[in-house]
Amino acid sequence: MRDPKRTIPRAVPVALGIALLVYAAVAVAALSVLGADALAGSSAPLADAVRAAGRPGLAPVVRAGAALAALGSLLALVLGVSRTTLAMARDGHLPRALAAVHPRHQVPHHAELAVGAVVAVLAATADLRGAIGFSSFGVLAYYAIANASAWTLGSVVKGRAVAAAGLSGCVLLACALPAASVVSGAAVLALGALAYGVRRGFRSGS
Repeated sequence: MRDPKRTIPRAVPVALGIALLVYAAVAVAALSVLGADALAGSSAPLADAVRAAGRPGLAPVVRAGAALAALGSLLALVLGVSRTTLAMARDGHLPRALAAVHPRHQVPHHAELAVGAVVAVLAATADLRGAIGFSSFGVLAYYAIANASAWTLGSVVKGRAVAAAGLSGCVLLACALPAASVVSGAAVLALGALAYGVRRGFRSGS
């Protein structure tokens, strides 16, 4: 970007606003066609919505669009998680081999391959709905921590209000997930925190 200090603060609310409008339009359309009860019990709500609207021929198009959207989101998450894996490997929390950076393309190729392999195994063996719920809990926990950290960056009322609203929203959405996703996600976070505490205590003791 030519002027990121000026462009990014403008781009973020515009992008979020567009996404909010799209989500709201889809939600209103699905609710108006299916109703709240049928929508809550549907495993493929958008495909069911186009069928109920008298356009069953569009159901394959909707499914294809959903698959492409999920693939795009998955690729973005793989890239993000691989960079997190790189940082953790550099700090010694994961094997050092995952901190390798490709000499030509300047990407963490070992971390990307490892994350991609884990995702492929989970997609082939696990219940995708459970995996999505678990992933959603992890992402919300990540952003909750980010908002809690933002609270400590300053004492400006506006900045702290935004951080508090973000933290509250993340906690609320995380608690609204299926109980199995919340329990499994919380258990994994607790085990990770325990392992980190034990390892840090071992290092300080030695």
